[in-house]
Amino acid sequence: MKLVILDAKTLGDDIDLGVFEKFGEVKVFDVTTPGERIERCKDADIIITNKVVIDEEVMAACEHLRLICVAATGMNNIDLKAAQKRGIEVKNVSGYSTDSVVQHTFAMLFYLMEKLPYYDDYVKSKAWSDSGIFTCIDRPFHELRGRQWGIIGLGTIGKAVAKVAEAFGATVVYYSTSGENEDPYYPRMELDTLLSTSHIVSIHAPLNEKTKNLLDFAKLEKIPAGSILLNLGRGGIINETDLVHVMDDKELYVGLDVTEKEPLPEDSILYEVANPDRLLITPHIAWTSIEAREKLIAAIVHNIEVFLKKHTI
Repeated sequence: MKLVILDAKTLGDDIDLGVFEKFGEVKVFDVTTPGERIERCKDADIIITNKVVIDEEVMAACEHLRLICVAATGMNNIDLKAAQKRGIEVKNVSGYSTDSVVQHTFAMLFYLMEKLPYYDDYVKSKAWSDSGIFTCIDRPFHELRGRQWGIIGLGTIGKAVAKVAEAFGATVVYYSTSGENEDPYYPRMELDTLLSTSHIVSIHAPLNEKTKNLLDFAKLEKIPAGSILLNLGRGGIINETDLVHVMDDKELYVGLDVTEKEPLPEDSILYEVANPDRLLITPHIAWTSIEAREKLIAAIVHNIEVFLKKHTI
């Protein structure tokens, strides 16, 4: 049996991919461009991909292909209808990164909330050494206790964030992007109300027709000055052009782990924000703790094992 891993670089150099060799011959590619897909996949029985698109054109060229393993939860890079038509199974992995995303949510929060970039620079520039006093209160910050935390998308990750936020003494409310989620524990709010009353807003929702550009200029304007907005869902949920205009107009602190285009284009308007110290951008790393990636690989192995129990290749 032949397996091909198309974008191993997204899984990390510190993860052992040798575990797949027990299934047969494994070819590993760090990255794969659209033009390289067919040549690399044409003899494969199993394809493992994170973000490389596997569409009908690729499937048609792969005579032996029986299983596509997505090294992620989202499967928007796979033509699922084409796979079903050709009898190709598609398996994803869910739940592996919840703890990692929750941890990164709070890392971004406290970085912004406690003005850590300023204070780190204050010490390292030796301004503290020259100050003559034991402390510095140039950039005041609030405690999380007593703050209202509004969560957009109260799924598995959203609920886990809510639990930790409550442990810090925050009050949690949420907005259901589907309009169908009725949680018995946390108060549900309409989006405008949540945005206008919350001190922290975090996004943990998928990108779909209901969430695309969910936070445009009109919505972002409702967020009070001094508040913190975190996006750990998908980049397209926030209109980035509108976000920069609002950030330039008032004191808004923003943490983005996802952007509309990834990697971030060199001409992105996000580079032009007037107060870059209020904007934290990380390169889609919330899901990437070592433990999360180890769980991901173990789950892919499990998916292949389950498939092989049911089928003979």
